[in-house]
Amino acid sequence: MNFYNISLLGSPLEAFTYYSLETIDIGTKVSVNVRNRTVNGVIISSKNEPEFKTLEVLQISEFIYSTKQIQLAKFISTYYVCSLGEALGVMTPFSCLHTDLDVELENEDKALLADITLSANQEKALEYLKQHKVSLLFGDTGSGKTEIYMKYFEEMIVSAKRSIFLMPEISLTPQMSQRLEKHFGEAVVMWHSKLTPLQKRKAVEKIYNGSAKIIAGPRSTLFLPINDLGLIVVDEEHDDSYKASSRPRYNARDIAIYMGKLYNVPVVLGSATPSLNSFTKFPYFRLKGGFFSANKEFIYEKSVESLSPLIFQNIKKTMEDKDQAIVFVPTRANFKYLVCQDCGHTAKCVFCSIGMSIHQKSHALKCHYCNYTQAIPQICSECRSPSLVSSRLGTAEAVKVISEEFVDARVEQFDRDAITTASKLKKALTRFNNHETDILVGTQMLSKGHDYHGVTLAVVLGMDNMLNMSDYRAREKALSSLIQVSGRSGRAKNAKVLVQSFNEEFFSTFMNNYEEFLEDEKIYRQDLYPPYKKLCRVLFSHKNGAKAQEQMYKMQAQLSSISNIEVVGFGKCAIERIANKYRFEILLRSDKSTDLIKAVNQCRVDLAEVDMDPIEFG
Repeated sequence: MNFYNISLLGSPLEAFTYYSLETIDIGTKVSVNVRNRTVNGVIISSKNEPEFKTLEVLQISEFIYSTKQIQLAKFISTYYVCSLGEALGVMTPFSCLHTDLDVELENEDKALLADITLSANQEKALEYLKQHKVSLLFGDTGSGKTEIYMKYFEEMIVSAKRSIFLMPEISLTPQMSQRLEKHFGEAVVMWHSKLTPLQKRKAVEKIYNGSAKIIAGPRSTLFLPINDLGLIVVDEEHDDSYKASSRPRYNARDIAIYMGKLYNVPVVLGSATPSLNSFTKFPYFRLKGGFFSANKEFIYEKSVESLSPLIFQNIKKTMEDKDQAIVFVPTRANFKYLVCQDCGHTAKCVFCSIGMSIHQKSHALKCHYCNYTQAIPQICSECRSPSLVSSRLGTAEAVKVISEEFVDARVEQFDRDAITTASKLKKALTRFNNHETDILVGTQMLSKGHDYHGVTLAVVLGMDNMLNMSDYRAREKALSSLIQVSGRSGRAKNAKVLVQSFNEEFFSTFMNNYEEFLEDEKIYRQDLYPPYKKLCRVLFSHKNGAKAQEQMYKMQAQLSSISNIEVVGFGKCAIERIANKYRFEILLRSDKSTDLIKAVNQCRVDLAEVDMDPIEFG
């Protein structure tokens, strides 16, 4: 009889012991019985016969997690404070039925590899990246970062190595897949959550049999079963969607850097607006300018968030010139809030302590946190007054107002409410690039690496709200968003960028000099925030608010006695209740992440949910 420690996939529980009459390799995926349910697990180690009675392994699969995958899972489990089963749960195992065939490139494919020509400056950048284990390609919008990545991928293919190309989820545009597939053909596999089960099976098959040389997609792409890995590229490395919002709460950019060490392969981080963390920690190559010779004029309007006469005047001129415009609005729906003019009460979700957004198309108020929906009320629930007004303009309302003002213009909504599938994204971008749409109104989605050629006007609303958020990265996020959105305009013709903000001095100072901003930001963060300090946020949520609060106080009291960590603050979360659960938090700071991890493990209570290197403070 053989005895094994088995981690249950996706489970927060620690490893259990089972026996098998067969000898099973470490890393093998198996099925076992837990409380009369059949679940999947992974053989982590063999062990001596325990003193207690054990159950038998039910089934041994053909799938196996490699030694490096288990090593990576152990790192994720330790650093991000979760179980090994949860860390392994995000990974796709290898198949014992496949041996890597290392498919030879056809002659036609080899001919394709010859058609990327880099400029002298791009060549310099590529040589620089090849000299470092981890490096940052700090390149302006339109400076040709993608061509450099593609040339690097070519070199990997020639040396029989494979590449991972990470992109933020929303940024997984049809345009990028078209560029990659046009150049590399069948050697590219696109991987993301919108694939059907059949498409996923086909993609994994190509990875197993070795025909996939470039595997591109969002953060989950890191955990695919890739042999002969030669390079990891993290594009738009500053993007917050690289951070997972549920356990394991890993940051894919940081995991890519760890994998670089583990697999001994180079890691390239790329962005026009890199995070201060990456700018400070890694050597960088500054790629200035772009392929677009058009000029951009910035106009700042001191105004609260609204579609002003100045905006309409500029849209009118753009329409008369038969050009295109993009309008950035940070809020979805018609309006962010419904407020009573008599008593000031905001219509809130019954399950979350947050105002509900107004969706006039469906005649409903909707909570963007738990998706609770109700009919739009006609009177205030507090004082019964009928004087209800909408506040904070949203994308749907902006589309409605612009369409009414410009009846001949073709206006389209571009956010998560309208773009729900990869197919809708592809069609919307095709319509815009074919000039079937004149004005695109959207949220952050607008800025995510899309290539628009006919845009001569970019309107940007809501920058001051972003700048005033209670987040140590508020300045970085606001400036980065403005640069990314404005970078979508002026690619073929001269363009205007109209920014509604009372903070013109800040934006205009750093708009064309992000490097100077990062140097300035270092002074603000010194001795307080990352990259100079490490942060950890501990969350407590429960339907019984008193219980969640009691657990927070219990852990806070223990943490306060530890000398090498600082309790920055504790109490109710900014949004106290979500999905009918009351939420409390503790924010910790220290010089070393190891001290934080040790402290939270030492003091951890039942309800504690640990978020290392948090980016969400709302």
